[in-house]
Amino acid sequence: MSDELVLGIDGGGSKVVVAVADRTGHILRSSRGRGVNPMDNPNWLEELERHLLPFRDETKLMAVAAGLPAYGEVARLSALQRDAIQRAFPNVRHEVLNDVDAAHLGAFAGKPGILVLSGTGSMAWARNEAGKSERTGGWGDLIGDEGSSHWIGQRALNLVSQSLDGRAPATALAAALFDRLRIDPADPMNGLGAWASSLENPRAEIAAISALVDRVASGGDEGAVSLLEQAADELSKHHHAISRHCRADADWTYAGGTFSSRLLLEALGRRIGKAPAPPKLPPIGGALLAAAQLLDWPLDEGWFWQIAATAQGIGTHAV
Repeated sequence: MSDELVLGIDGGGSKVVVAVADRTGHILRSSRGRGVNPMDNPNWLEELERHLLPFRDETKLMAVAAGLPAYGEVARLSALQRDAIQRAFPNVRHEVLNDVDAAHLGAFAGKPGILVLSGTGSMAWARNEAGKSERTGGWGDLIGDEGSSHWIGQRALNLVSQSLDGRAPATALAAALFDRLRIDPADPMNGLGAWASSLENPRAEIAAISALVDRVASGGDEGAVSLLEQAADELSKHHHAISRHCRADADWTYAGGTFSSRLLLEALGRRIGKAPAPPKLPPIGGALLAAAQLLDWPLDEGWFWQIAATAQGIGTHAV
């Protein structure tokens, strides 16, 4: 039927985006909320259900695909995620997949390749010519997530504290951080301590500092540049580890808000040895593609173009 609609959900550590699209590829409605990662947000389920509620009564909705963080990693949490989607859309065909799997699906339009993700967390996801998927990383900030926004933000805080103590060279990050957080530079320990002890969502708020690192690095600060170079080192390890799963000439691409940093993306490209292929669709587009595939829609280049065009501006690339 020409008036059928699909719904995609792109969940992450710092945000969730919900969007409805039609058969022509136009995104008709969308919503954005806070992160829904069950590994670090005790209120993830309430946040997810709150943003699904306005879409539950859409009578023309035929399929739903939810790309959710930690899905397929922890059995108990995965069951809760499946139940949440089932409750919200009991009479609609639906699928739940890992958020990075959905991002890969969109970035390569379902074709083979390697996706390096750096957002609040980090991971690489590959799909080979046989359609088999493999992953590296995604262990969470207590165990891994090297090269992610949170990883960069945490190390920026560490660098600032060391520079204030004289254990590291002075860095422009200190003044920039104090200005951003409205901290009195004359009383840094009290200011930073008070900020750190009052965080409502520590992982996301620390991850947000990565954007500040990029800005200061763009101004030439050696400490900030070094942090981005270190992040590129770590992300290149993801690519190297997973590249054996694909052909030697496999394309690679990227997803996640950390890559809004041109410096980081270029540094990673140098380490991999070639520039990334532009992602075909943003992560929310991958979720919508998965939903469209549930209905066997015949998708052409026009559909992909419309999804990409109408996805702009709905917060699909947040950190």
